[in-house]
Amino acid sequence: MNSNLQNRINIFIKYMLTTLLLTTACLTQGATIKKVAPAFWWSGLNNPVLQVLIYGEDLTGCTPSLTSKDITIKETVRPENPNYLILYLNIENVKPQKFDILLNKGGKVTKIPYEIKPRRTDTYAQGFDASDVVYLLMPDRFAQGNPANVKAKGMIEKPADRTNPDARHGGDLQGIINNIEYFNKLGVTALWTTPVLENNMPAGSYHGYAITDYYNVDPRFGGNAAFLKFVEAAHSHGLKVIMDMVFNHCGSENYLFKDMPDSTWFNYGSRFTQTNYETAASTDPHAAPSVRKRMTDGWFVSVMPDMNQRNPYVADYLIQNSIWWIEYAGIDGIRQDTYPYCNFDMMARWCKTLTEQYPHINIVGETWIGNNPLVASWQKDNRLTDRNPELPTVMDFPLWKALQLEGEHPLQAVYSDLTEDIVYANPLNLLTFIENHDTERFFRTSEQATDLNRYKQALTLLLTLRGIPQLYYGGEILMYGDKTDGDGAMRKDFPGGWKTDKVNAFTGKGLTKLQSEAFEFTRRLLHWRKGKLAISKGSLTHFPVEDDVYVYSRIYQNERITVLINGSAEKKTVNLEKYADVLPETDVTDVLREHKLKLGKTLDMKPYDIYILEFNQ
Repeated sequence: MNSNLQNRINIFIKYMLTTLLLTTACLTQGATIKKVAPAFWWSGLNNPVLQVLIYGEDLTGCTPSLTSKDITIKETVRPENPNYLILYLNIENVKPQKFDILLNKGGKVTKIPYEIKPRRTDTYAQGFDASDVVYLLMPDRFAQGNPANVKAKGMIEKPADRTNPDARHGGDLQGIINNIEYFNKLGVTALWTTPVLENNMPAGSYHGYAITDYYNVDPRFGGNAAFLKFVEAAHSHGLKVIMDMVFNHCGSENYLFKDMPDSTWFNYGSRFTQTNYETAASTDPHAAPSVRKRMTDGWFVSVMPDMNQRNPYVADYLIQNSIWWIEYAGIDGIRQDTYPYCNFDMMARWCKTLTEQYPHINIVGETWIGNNPLVASWQKDNRLTDRNPELPTVMDFPLWKALQLEGEHPLQAVYSDLTEDIVYANPLNLLTFIENHDTERFFRTSEQATDLNRYKQALTLLLTLRGIPQLYYGGEILMYGDKTDGDGAMRKDFPGGWKTDKVNAFTGKGLTKLQSEAFEFTRRLLHWRKGKLAISKGSLTHFPVEDDVYVYSRIYQNERITVLINGSAEKKTVNLEKYADVLPETDVTDVLREHKLKLGKTLDMKPYDIYILEFNQ
């Protein structure tokens, strides 16, 4: 462990101990403090004003002051709930320092230690782009590294139960760390974990999307120290880390909801009103105002209160939280959940704030909408709306549907979808995928999972077409699951992540012949893809699907890669003269067969055959 990481872990442990001592001391000093958010901050950031939210017991009558000579209180906000005090501190051009926030209540003074730290000097916020391949995993379902984590103190939900698909199974961040070399072996370059922050809910929050503390990693995953170690381990293996954030809603056990500052912190007066899920209404120019409001302000479920991002204090809290994690943990990018359900103006402000502070960072928003124009309307600098969302990357759900390769002529759907790329401001900045944690698996049944040809064709398309490809854990070994059987069916445990597992996908032990072949095909394609500028930066030229054969080419400067896919169960003899535009020479490298090939006027293709041709220019 490097010294920088150890220092950050020590700092957070020291803060937690100080907080415990402070809570005890405050009982005799006039004010009991339970939470201070954020716990500390950094000098040298763009925003000269820092919001500090203080939560305790009856802070009425507390007069705040600071012991710092050059930091001043710009504004003091007293919410309706007397248990809260919100301070805005002027930290413009201040140097790193330690000071106290003093709360004077009737002559009794409570000291809250605070620190403005120097910014880290190592690499962070690298971003991710089309040169990367993202691997999405659920920490609870991937691997267990420390069995003691399942019995973390203070958690409402019962310990792990792997027999229940909707309960926690006991995976943690140490489990990922222990198997970090697997990702290098496979060939992915970035890791996206579903949310790791505390979800101290009664049941069913293994997924992480019901956050109860925005500044603490769930102790069942190992806490903040484990997350810092995870990021460090990923970086030391050349892997980027994408943090899944949730601004639209939180968990009902979050102290901000259980003892809310006031009723305006959550939508619909902080009373449960379910969303209508009409995602298109957020951009539909004809949508009735009541329909649009119900969509954006309504709650997903009663235990996920919808945050009112129009409230400036809520907005500041969320924006600062994302900056805190970038500075504290050194994450490289962000995936933002349920993006169209959020407040447009606040999220645009958030994106702009982060990209101005971190020029290389990338943010991808979950834009689960079924057509290209509506998805495109959420991307930065789009030409379809008069408001700029400032969101660099959107999730390409229309292409996901096409890449299922279903129907009589499956490749036609892929071609047709790509003909609509004209609506996108930047097609390269689309997150593309064939499955994720919310969709059905690419293979829904064990019988379907024997169709290796379908998997190979979908993966080839995913890894050679435009966009930032994302894999979902276990897809490389043909894991299957049907959404009609519940979310747990698509989120099964990764084999080998627990000591009692008989099959170990990390080592290959116990995998079937088909699973091993799928893994090897995936591994070879991923490693070949690295450094291919034609794939990561190149333009896309394609031809209409003819006789179930799809031909396309990726071109960047002198680098060209042409792909031919036979989408049928019949042999095909392809007339190559039709594709002269993308076949500039006859001597090529056949990537999948790993040999040189001399092209003639025709090319014989077997059923479901694939050719990836690399030209030697």
